[in-house]
Amino acid sequence: MPPRPRFDRRAPVRELPNINDRISYPNLRVVDADGSQLGVITREEALEVAKDRELDLVLVSEKADPPVCRIMDYGKYKFEQEKKAKEAKKKSHQTEVKEVKMRYKIDSHDYQVRIGQAQRFLKDGDKVKCTVIFRGREIQHTALAEVLLYRMAKDLEDNAEIQQPPKREGRNMIMFLSPRKAAAPKGNSKVASSSAAEPAG
Repeated sequence: MPPRPRFDRRAPVRELPNINDRISYPNLRVVDADGSQLGVITREEALEVAKDRELDLVLVSEKADPPVCRIMDYGKYKFEQEKKAKEAKKKSHQTEVKEVKMRYKIDSHDYQVRIGQAQRFLKDGDKVKCTVIFRGREIQHTALAEVLLYRMAKDLEDNAEIQQPPKREGRNMIMFLSPRKAAAPKGNSKVASSSAAEPAG
């Protein structure tokens, strides 16, 4: 019987950046922090220069002959690179449709929770499907559900615009909101705090 394959459960080893003492090349072409060329110097000399400037020696081109290093604040450089990566990821964000569900008799607290959820989705660049769910004979209160959905659109108008107005879908009523592309600042706009509409009697 052939031996069963073994799976390596160890976490992948993260590659450490080639900076300071981790640089092993004996001779380096060094660029100073201000962009000036220091020429080809020994590793020890380059480390000494970086130390004198209270900065780091960072390997930027390993394939060059000799390898190229730059003297810089590595912590600041890493932060800026991570910031650029996050901005690039944000720009390439794929729009999704997120759903917020509620009953037409929703109370004030739960309504505010749904508003908060929708605001987060919209700020992330996603569309929001607002769904009012009916149970049993509640289906006769579609007018109240429509009022609730328009109220929600009004409370979210700083972040959203109506993509599809309220309409029946089976035993639900739905409305689609999309992120507002260029929302003008409205100093007095506040989320309504009153409770959602309830059926008379």
